[in-house]
Amino acid sequence: MSVIPLVFTSGWASGINAYAVVLLLGLFGATGVSDEVPAALQRTDVLIVAGVLFLCEAIADKIPYVDSVWDTGHTVIRPVAGAVVAALLAGESGSLPELAAGAIGGSTALMSHLVKAGTRMAVNTSPEPFSNVGMSIAEDLGVAGVITFAIFHPIAAAVIAAVLLVLGIVTVFFLASRIRRFLRRRAQRREEKRLAGTGGHWPPG
Repeated sequence: MSVIPLVFTSGWASGINAYAVVLLLGLFGATGVSDEVPAALQRTDVLIVAGVLFLCEAIADKIPYVDSVWDTGHTVIRPVAGAVVAALLAGESGSLPELAAGAIGGSTALMSHLVKAGTRMAVNTSPEPFSNVGMSIAEDLGVAGVITFAIFHPIAAAVIAAVLLVLGIVTVFFLASRIRRFLRRRAQRREEKRLAGTGGHWPPG
């Protein structure tokens, strides 16, 4: 069977929480649940690092504004992780060139990451923290559920991931005004901090 559905699904999930993807796939492989998981993802050191980083993300992802800073820092990390995981999966199955798999996984991860980051910017325009917690929990459960489902039903899981990706893009489009408001507030805070650092005075011309 072609590995494309699993590559696409893992890419989508990596754009939301790459550490969870690596951790889950590694555990499924190490425990014998699936024989399609590359040995590189089953290594003990990889599982430990992924587990620690997953816990860090689980905390940072639930704090308003900190989550957006975290997302900004992962704009490169998540697509790269999606590409690497996809390439490893393709290398294990031998049914798809690794370069093509990396392109699929990386581009899909980038799209889902941008959807997540944009949605979080919109959520952060709300003063209460509960929206962030709810979004984070829903994302974690969604990634865990879809990746687990993909191990047993890769095609159906890929369809679900594709639908969620399209819905996410549509949602970001409708939240564009909130996202712009968040960016304006962040720019304003940066300017206030800069002025505070110079004593509140503009530098001489």
